[in-house]
Amino acid sequence: MPEEIEIRLLLDAIYLRYHYDFRFYSQASIKRRLAAAKQHLNQDTLSGLQEKVLHDPQMFSRLLQFLTVGVSDMFRDPSFFRVFREQVVPELRTYPSIRVWIAGCSSGEELYSFAISLREEGLLERTTLYATDINPEALRKAEQGLYPIERLRAFTENHQLSGAKCSLSEHYTAAYGSAVFDRSLRKNVVFSDHSLATDSVFAEVQLVSCRNVLIYFDRSLQNRALGLMKDALCRRGFLGLGAKESLMFSEHGACFRDFVGNERWFQRC
Repeated sequence: MPEEIEIRLLLDAIYLRYHYDFRFYSQASIKRRLAAAKQHLNQDTLSGLQEKVLHDPQMFSRLLQFLTVGVSDMFRDPSFFRVFREQVVPELRTYPSIRVWIAGCSSGEELYSFAISLREEGLLERTTLYATDINPEALRKAEQGLYPIERLRAFTENHQLSGAKCSLSEHYTAAYGSAVFDRSLRKNVVFSDHSLATDSVFAEVQLVSCRNVLIYFDRSLQNRALGLMKDALCRRGFLGLGAKESLMFSEHGACFRDFVGNERWFQRC
């Protein structure tokens, strides 16, 4: 199919020109995103888009916003965070210092969910959080901690259902139609560009959260990403995945045990 050839050539060109590797993402997902990008960027063909991307870094920056997923909520799947508070946190308390990796942090909702939970459980001061993503624009938004005020209702409901110790409003200031989360929440956060497709392990951690990222990878890239997480985790460290993600078919599955499997919490053996 000509379109499949165009997709392959475009992804190869992106990798060779910008060192971003989307070649092993789910083809169905990539096809949908490129179709949307082509329409919004006023390109008739993917070959035309490829020519623009090769010669115009600004065009690639615009395309990158379509190729990366930026949809999330704070305390998404509140029962996941309730398990974190009630069953994971007691084990984290046994460490003198804690390191948490939020892989694919996007615009920061997951990061702030963990930071707020850790603060409410009295562990934030001795925790370093690594927030990584391949999208510089998403990382910039995450570092700002600024969200439209209309999103706060859902954030607040999820926060309460997660077992909150106080009101979410204690963690942000609202003004001019936006809410900015406390600077202190990101005092111990390291924001960094990191690709699960091409980069390596950068730290030993007690917890990795990589939720709703693996579903956009093909099987080989899922295995690569899970291998990085396995290597980053200390023994008895925790891995949190998205509601539709599993270790069942991974070559690294035997390195983990179900901790609370129905909530996608796993523990490194």
